Amino acid sequence: MWLAILAGAVFAGLTAPSAPADDFSMPGTESQQTFDLMQERFPGLTADAGGATVVFVAPNGGNVTAEPFKSAIGSAVRRLGTGGQVAYVADPFKSDAVSTNRSAAYASVMYKVPANEVTADSRAALTAAVDAARRSGLTVDAGGDALESGGPAGVAEIVAISLAAVILVATLGSLVAAGLPLLTALLGVAVSLLSLLALSDVFGLSTTTTTLALMLGLAVGIDYALFVVARYREERSRGRSPIEAVGLAVGTAGSAVAFAGLTVVIALAGLTVVGMPMLTKMGLAAAAAVVVAVLAALTLVPAILGFVPAKVLSRAQRQGKPVSERTGGRRWAQFVLRHPIAVLTTGVVLLGSLAVPAMALRLGMLGDEAKPASTTQRRAYDELARAFGPGFNGPLMIVVDGKGSPDPKAAATSISTKLAAARGIASVSPAQFNQAGDTALFEAVPTTSPTDAATTDLVQRLRAARTQITGGTGATFKVTGTTAINIDLSGKLQRALVPYLATVVSLAALLLLVMFRSVLVPIKAALGFLLSVLAALGAVVLVFQKGFAADLLGVEVTGPIMSAVPIFMIGVVFGLAMDYEVFLVSRMREAYLHGQAAHQAIETGMAQSSRVVVAAALIMMAVFGGFITEQDSFVKMLGFSLAAAVLFDAFVVRMAIVPAILALLGRRAWWLPHRLGKVLPTVDVEGTRLGTG
Repeated sequence: MWLAILAGAVFAGLTAPSAPADDFSMPGTESQQTFDLMQERFPGLTADAGGATVVFVAPNGGNVTAEPFKSAIGSAVRRLGTGGQVAYVADPFKSDAVSTNRSAAYASVMYKVPANEVTADSRAALTAAVDAARRSGLTVDAGGDALESGGPAGVAEIVAISLAAVILVATLGSLVAAGLPLLTALLGVAVSLLSLLALSDVFGLSTTTTTLALMLGLAVGIDYALFVVARYREERSRGRSPIEAVGLAVGTAGSAVAFAGLTVVIALAGLTVVGMPMLTKMGLAAAAAVVVAVLAALTLVPAILGFVPAKVLSRAQRQGKPVSERTGGRRWAQFVLRHPIAVLTTGVVLLGSLAVPAMALRLGMLGDEAKPASTTQRRAYDELARAFGPGFNGPLMIVVDGKGSPDPKAAATSISTKLAAARGIASVSPAQFNQAGDTALFEAVPTTSPTDAATTDLVQRLRAARTQITGGTGATFKVTGTTAINIDLSGKLQRALVPYLATVVSLAALLLLVMFRSVLVPIKAALGFLLSVLAALGAVVLVFQKGFAADLLGVEVTGPIMSAVPIFMIGVVFGLAMDYEVFLVSRMREAYLHGQAAHQAIETGMAQSSRVVVAAALIMMAVFGGFITEQDSFVKMLGFSLAAAVLFDAFVVRMAIVPAILALLGRRAWWLPHRLGKVLPTVDVEGTRLGTG
C-alpha cells in the first residue's frame, strides 16, 4: 500500500503545475492596506515582479561619468535590456542614479515575471553583462530578488541523514535496524513533499512553504520509527514472538507516537491564529508531514519488521545473550535520585542564565546584508550603502490618497515637502501620479539602514504624525515598501508571541493531564518546556543578534532575529518536548502502574527509555543542525534555534530536571483528584491493558 501511495504521489507531484510565488500578505496591517490601494489605483503596476540592481563603482575614487566608464555602463545597460523576460532597464544617467561624488551609479532592472519565475538563462544574461562591464576596470555587482536561485539543493538533508545514520548504528548496533527508520522516514518525507507539490497550485503552497515540512518530517519520521523499533527489540529480548512483540510495540510506543504526533500537529495548526497566510500554510504543510510520519511509524514500520523480524535485533540478541541491566540510563537515574536538589538547581540556573539574553530579543527581517561577503548580492548592498547612504537599500514607499482633496497634486507636493523635512528622512523622490490624477506615489529614503531600530521608530513617527503632516490638504498618506512591510510583520509576530506561547503551554498541560492522569506532571512539563524555549531564544539572541561565536556558524552580519523564527520554534519545540516527555515519563508511569515504588519506577523508566530518547534527541539535533549550513538566513536561524531547543529540552529538562522533580514529589507526582479522574478519558499509553508486565 505504501509503495502504491508513493507511486501515486510521484505521478501527481511530477505532473503538477509549478509552485506559486510566496504570499507575504498581512491582513490588517497598514502595509497591506497600502499595497492593496496601490494595486487598485495603479492597475498597471506589477508589484511582485522580479527585479535586480546592478551597481557600478569607479576605481580609486574615479568618476563613473568619465570615459571609458560611461561607455562601459551604457553598453552594460543595453545588454541588460536584451533578455526576453526583461521589462525595462533604467539608465543611471537618465534616471538620476549617480552618487553625489559621481563615484558610483546603479541600473535598475525590472522583469516581466515574479522573482521565482526568472529563468537561469535570464540570470546568466545578467551575469554576462556584469562580467563584461568589469573588464573596463569598474567594480560591478548585482543584487535583488531576481538573483535568488537558492543554495545547493539537498546539502542540509545529506548532512542530516549522514549524522542520523551514524547515531542510529551506534544506538541500535545493527545496520538493518539503523536503516529501517531512515528508509521509512525518507519514504514518508517523499510522500509528504510530492503530495504538497501536487497541491501547491490549488492551495497556493510555495517552495518556501515546504521548508519546515521537509525539516520536521525528516526529524520526527526518524524518531517515531526509532521508538517503535526500540520497543520491538525490547519485547523480543523478553522472549516474545515477532508478531506478539510488534503488536505490543505498536500498542505502547505506537500509542505514544500517535499522542506525541498529535501534540506537534496541534501546535503547528495553531499558527493559524497569527493571521498570516504564509505562516498558516507553512504550519499546516508541516502538520501534514507529521501526520504522514505518524502513519508510517504505525503501519510501514511494522510491515517492514515483518520482512526482517530477526535482522533488526542486535548481534547479542540474535545470539541469545542476556541484556545488561547496568545501563548508562540506570546509572544516571541513580545519581539523580541521590542528588535531586543539586541536579534540579543546576539545571534551572543553567537554563535561566541562558534565557536572560532573550529579554533583548529584537525581531526584524534580513536581506542581502546578511549574505556572505563573497556573494555579489552582499557586495552590491554594501556598495549602495556607501555611495548613497545606509537607508538607500530600504526606501519607504509613500502613497498619497488625494481623492478627498480639491487639489490632489498640491496636496501631494505639500505632504512630500513635509516628509522631506522630517527627522530621519534623507531624501524624497519626485511623485508619480496615477492616470486619474488622484493618487501619488513616491519614495522616502531613511538616513538609517532597513534593520536599524531607528528606522522602525521613523515609520512609527510618520504614521503617528499623519494628521499634522496632512493638515489642510484634504488628502492622507500611507507608508509601505519592503522596509515598512518587514516592520509591520515583526510587530504583528511579536504581539502574537506571548499569546501563542501561553496557548501552547496551556495546551501542553491539558494534553498531559489526559495522558498521565496526574495534576503535577503536566504543570512540571509545561514549565520545563517554557524554560527550554526561553533558553533557546536566549542562545539565538547571543549568536545572531549579539554575535557570540557567530563566525563558527558562518554568521557574518548580526542584527534582528528573523520575525517568524521564535513563533515557529515555539510550535515545533512544544511538540518535540512533549515527545520526550511522553516517551520518558510513560515508561516511568508504566513501571509504577505495574507495582514498583515511585523511586524505583523512575530508575526503571530511565533505564528503559533514556538511551532511545538520547538517540532521538541527537538525531533531531543532527537534522536541524544540518540546516545551519544553508545560506538562507531564515533557514539557518530556524535550524540553530531548533537544535539548541532540543539540546536544552532533551538533555537538561527531560533527562535531568524531570526525574529530579519526580524524585522530590515521590508518589504525589501521580496524584489525581477522584472526581477529575472520573471525567478524564483513559488513554492508556502505557499499555496496561495489553499484558506488557
